[in-house]
Amino acid sequence: MIDLYEVAGIKGMFLANKKIDNQVKTFITYNKGRDWRLLQAPDTDLRGDPVHCLLPYCSLHLHLKVSENPYTSGIIASRDTAPSIIVASGNIGSELSDSDISMFVSSDAGNTWRQIFEEEHSVLYLDQGGVLVAMKHTSLPIRHLWLSFDEGRSWSKYSFTSIPLFVDGVLGEPGEETLIMTVFGHFSHRSEWQLVKVDYKSIFDRRCAEEDYRPWQLHSQGEACIMGAKRIYKKRKSERKCMQGKYAGAMESEPCVCTEADFDCDYGYERHSNGQCLPAFWFNPSSLSKDCSLGQSYLNSTGYRKVVSNNCTDGVREQYTAKPQKPGKAPRGLRIVTADGKLTAEQGHNVTLMVQLEEGDVQRTLIQVDFGDGIAVSYVNLSSMEDGIKHVYHNVGIFRVTVQVDNSLGSDSAVLYLHVTCPLEHVHLSLPFVTTKNKEVNATAVLWPSQVGTLTYVWWYGNNTEPLITLEGSISFKFTSEGMNTITVQVSAGNAILQDTKTIAVYEEFRSLRLSFSPNLDDYNPDIPEWRRDISRVIKKSLVEATGVPGQHILVAVLPGLPTAAELFVLPYQDLTGENKRSAEDLEQISELLIHKLNQNSVHFELKPGVQILVHAAHLTAAPLVDLTPAHSGSAMLMLLSVVFVGLAVFVIYKFKRKIPGINVYAQMQNEKEREMVSRVSHTESRAHIPQTELRRPGQLIDEKVGCQLIGE
Repeated sequence: MIDLYEVAGIKGMFLANKKIDNQVKTFITYNKGRDWRLLQAPDTDLRGDPVHCLLPYCSLHLHLKVSENPYTSGIIASRDTAPSIIVASGNIGSELSDSDISMFVSSDAGNTWRQIFEEEHSVLYLDQGGVLVAMKHTSLPIRHLWLSFDEGRSWSKYSFTSIPLFVDGVLGEPGEETLIMTVFGHFSHRSEWQLVKVDYKSIFDRRCAEEDYRPWQLHSQGEACIMGAKRIYKKRKSERKCMQGKYAGAMESEPCVCTEADFDCDYGYERHSNGQCLPAFWFNPSSLSKDCSLGQSYLNSTGYRKVVSNNCTDGVREQYTAKPQKPGKAPRGLRIVTADGKLTAEQGHNVTLMVQLEEGDVQRTLIQVDFGDGIAVSYVNLSSMEDGIKHVYHNVGIFRVTVQVDNSLGSDSAVLYLHVTCPLEHVHLSLPFVTTKNKEVNATAVLWPSQVGTLTYVWWYGNNTEPLITLEGSISFKFTSEGMNTITVQVSAGNAILQDTKTIAVYEEFRSLRLSFSPNLDDYNPDIPEWRRDISRVIKKSLVEATGVPGQHILVAVLPGLPTAAELFVLPYQDLTGENKRSAEDLEQISELLIHKLNQNSVHFELKPGVQILVHAAHLTAAPLVDLTPAHSGSAMLMLLSVVFVGLAVFVIYKFKRKIPGINVYAQMQNEKEREMVSRVSHTESRAHIPQTELRRPGQLIDEKVGCQLIGE
């Protein structure tokens, strides 16, 4: 629902109040509602102070209520004999309000506005708008009124009665040249009606001559063509004080060349965001020809119709006017292809699709194109698609583009599978630094950006002479021999191929330990692979210098993310002859030496002059990789049998402890001893808590439920 007001004297000009997002705003149109815009607020207020009001957040809003009382003028007024002058009450702000109401006037048909009063007034037009009479809206008696001879730019105060009068209404005398108005009301609530006749003829001493007028062209924000014509009116110059007399209408009127702005959408069509009039979802243009017999014709709409009472000529009128058509042939041989003939497109860039039809009436055909990404468009004829259909895909993937052509005689459809990709910028191969022999390893290719489109992965690892080709970004494999192995992944995306290579160490057994650092290292950590590789080499060098352990036994890998952490691996190095390989006991000794030096704060390095970084074992160390290969199944079985045997022995002793001499005495002494040990431990822990670093080897299991440690080699 809207409030609608037709401005008198200008064909096609309307004011409307419309609710948008729970706010009532005032709009203006000059072409019978085809285009609407907000009203620009005045630059200054009544006192000359600047008004800060920026479209579209702030504008002028008017009350469009027309008085039902014939003796009052209402709160908006315009006259056929004064086509450029509009007077109304309203407010400035984000929406129409019933508070802070002022009176505004426009003397150029709504393009600009001026504030004239800070309270509501009734305004009467005299002498074709040459004289404006304003009388205040009030319930109190008054005896003054205001006159303006320059279209509301300045006002003079006059008395119309010596005794204040309760005004009930104002009437202008009939006739175009009238300068007489009648005010009627009463002096008190008990008195009869009083009529006061006001004659303004004595104010003017002459009639206006030709030189007292100036030309004024009707326009809309500078656009001179209004409803298909240019109209020039004559206005009395503001400084001339003369009586105008009979209204002569427009001085000149010249038709304009037709443009798209002179046409509205025809029945069954809706204007889309690109400005085109396209068929509504419920309307099928081809249905109009179904009732036509062979040889008959009908008017085929182009989707547009000229605005009623628009006087434009030539231009695009022929192009937008409905044309007689005869039923044609059913569509056949429909194809949809890209303009460059490719089946790929790049994300975020325009792709042009061409629709081709071997046979069918191109002028009376409805074409519906579904791009497969939730967006679809419709066209009323193929001639409007000669330059192709441009579309932008915002996501990558394979999209099913469908096109369907319908007319009254049949239909046809076609499908195109379009691969939308985006440029692949970086590939990172993610896999462990060290693994055990014959254990499955997962390798994953991490891409940037993560969504690229259809990809092919080529994997090279171990001594394979042929690559493994997959469509998935991760694989699993095993190494059957010890040593350093290189893994390479190549990712093919369209015409581009990127790759990354990593090295993984494979051993039958090793030790691992989590490292942490001084907190100040995080301030210099950019979290990039190059920095992590450099810091890993520096940490390894510091460990070698602090412990004397050969560098072949140590592998350090700084982990991504913050806080900065690293993984230390102790490796069983052997020389080129395959001899002198370190045993498990040797690795244990090296591990204990490393932990000892780390706990003594003996491992540190200088990141930059004045910045020392301390390396130490993390409070909670990472568990070593546990070897669960079948080679240890015998040890596991032996441990399981040991647990069963110990549990059975405990049960027998508990069952028969009262029958065994001395068992109660031993149990009592044992309980007292345990209480003494617990008391000492609790007392020690209350004084200080010393974290210990636990380094476990493969095959070592801890049973937390029974509280005992089972070791099997």
